[in-house]
Amino acid sequence: MYRLPLTLRSGGAPLYEQLYGSILEQIRAGHLPAGARMPGKRSLAQQLSLGVNTVDTAYQMLVAEGYLEARPRSGFFVAETMDALPPGEAAVADIPEEVTPPPCRFDLSTGSVDTELFPFRTWGRIQKELLYDAPELLSHGPRQGERALRQAVGEYLATYRGVVCSPEQIVVGAGTEYLLGLAAHLLRGRTAAVENPGYHRLPTILRNNGVICRFADIDSAGLSLEALEESGAELCCVTPSHHFPTAVTMPAGRRSQLLRWARGQPGRYIIEDDYDAEFRFDTRPLPSLQGMGGQRGPVIYLSTFSKSLAPSIRIACMVLPPELLEQYRETYGSYANTVSRFEQQTLCRFIEGGYFTRHLSRMRGVYKTRMERLCTALQAALGAENIDLQGRHTGLHLLLTLKTGLDEGEMVSRAAAAGVRLQGLSAYYMERPETCPAGTVILGYAAVRDGDILPLAEALRAAWR
Repeated sequence: MYRLPLTLRSGGAPLYEQLYGSILEQIRAGHLPAGARMPGKRSLAQQLSLGVNTVDTAYQMLVAEGYLEARPRSGFFVAETMDALPPGEAAVADIPEEVTPPPCRFDLSTGSVDTELFPFRTWGRIQKELLYDAPELLSHGPRQGERALRQAVGEYLATYRGVVCSPEQIVVGAGTEYLLGLAAHLLRGRTAAVENPGYHRLPTILRNNGVICRFADIDSAGLSLEALEESGAELCCVTPSHHFPTAVTMPAGRRSQLLRWARGQPGRYIIEDDYDAEFRFDTRPLPSLQGMGGQRGPVIYLSTFSKSLAPSIRIACMVLPPELLEQYRETYGSYANTVSRFEQQTLCRFIEGGYFTRHLSRMRGVYKTRMERLCTALQAALGAENIDLQGRHTGLHLLLTLKTGLDEGEMVSRAAAAGVRLQGLSAYYMERPETCPAGTVILGYAAVRDGDILPLAEALRAAWR
């Protein structure tokens, strides 16, 4: 039996809590080893000048939490399963916070949108109506997403993106990264060809879900068929409508070649990320690759509302070929949907009421004007003969190549010193960065306010002169 070196303070927490905490600390530190017999209640009460009930309450709390065992007619013992924690194991104060980018004057990163364009009034009105009129949305809903939303999304995708599917093939989830992870798990053990350069999180998601990644270079028409064949992959991941980050649009001929490749052997699939195809400024965008392949084709289609509404509204959709849909339901049939039913039904009514298409039309007009003003300002500040701007036809970012001999690293660092956050194109090369065009940076302009365009161009002129 141990004589406990405990000190309790009057005027602080209740004495039974102090005693409980002191004994727990002794156990966790290893000073009371597993199997040790605790002092009797009366003995410890006399030692500490406490009431027997105070000691009994502390002991019973420790028994309830599994730290002590009460043995009839024998007393209390430290639980046999308790081991001392290694030094420092219980401390969490030194875990660093998640790294966030420092504030800057002009943010040209590609993940932002203009939140002032969000349809606050309409969205808020619809949500308020649902809160009062649809209390059933507080209960669990369909696991693939609300049936009405899948119907509305399917009709929208058919009209504007040429997608051919039934609502049953659509899965609604909290972002394309989440949905891609689900699809990748269904395809684990296979090899995927990933565009190089490309979205750097994509291979991480695939690998985390058991897919082997190999990188395939793109050319002026998108993913190279020669590179795809050389990779030996059974899957390929493409952004045909607007490649990120080079802004290349894959022509119909290359899309047909990809579909022929996928149909060439059983088990081959194309993962199509159609992340911002709604922002096309010159002509109507080409129909989706999924639409070209047909309802039973070999294409897994992904689309998101993050760019068209807001990044924090985590609603995305995935269209699965019928054979993968069956496998999806076997694997994930018991999973609850990851998007609030209220958010799903709000988006559903937003689409059904025609608000979404009007909202997109307004956004396209604003973003096109902003892009044109930014291009004009950059050409005036840096000299039209000194820069090359690519990507004006679609999407929400530009590629700027500086012809004055300044390398990409200096362009990024000098811009940062002038309060401008941007990235170099080479950051998106997973392999062979030496093939990256020299002196090229990425300008995401969606969140740039109109009044900041001229000061931004002047800041870059001063940084890069």
